[in-house]
Amino acid sequence: MIVKLLSLLAALMSLSQTALDAYAAQTNLGGSLYLVNRSYTLSEDYVPPDLVQPLCAGAESGTLMRKEAAASLEELFASAKEAGYTLVAVSGYRSWGTQRTIHSRRTGSGDKKEKERARLLVAPPGASEHQLGLAMDLGRKGKTNLNAAFGSSEEGAWVRDHAHEFGFIIRYKADWSDITGYADEPWHIRYVGRDHAGRIHELDIPLEHYIEQLRLAHFGEYITEDSLR
Repeated sequence: MIVKLLSLLAALMSLSQTALDAYAAQTNLGGSLYLVNRSYTLSEDYVPPDLVQPLCAGAESGTLMRKEAAASLEELFASAKEAGYTLVAVSGYRSWGTQRTIHSRRTGSGDKKEKERARLLVAPPGASEHQLGLAMDLGRKGKTNLNAAFGSSEEGAWVRDHAHEFGFIIRYKADWSDITGYADEPWHIRYVGRDHAGRIHELDIPLEHYIEQLRLAHFGEYITEDSLR
């Protein structure tokens, strides 16, 4: 992991200040790299300004994404179709209140083990990328339940190999749970833009580490082994 991050930092440091300024701007709210997790949360009243309904399978009137992400999702679905795979949009934008309801329902019942498992899969209100309008949960034709089976399916494998070509990353992987705070979710894709998605896919690192190195490069801080943990 350290070697990957050092390689990323070296690549970012070689960019012009103008390019770094542009990349850093994407980490601001409204930018495609804005980080949301259990530590960095959104306010109750945040609603993305340009939500639209993507024109793809499964997307109904309440299935929304930000405009740029929705257009890229349509392209991803079309490419998957050409390759012989039918993807289905299951869940896009969720308000703070909707996420609170889902979180309460999923974590409020069952034994201790079941509740702990639910907390790894369901974000508390304000900590969900869905509120950004940049995330979409995917299913496949006839199978829209969100579970690990998607990752081992042909459709899931295609998404894993090609999502970055359309600006999306697989946000949560099993090996990253200690960093992201969430369990493996092969069905959850997050829009970050094609350039960033390509780099993140190639380096195979979580968004948290990518953004940290972006900040280090932008602000000219010295890198240490502790900063890579």
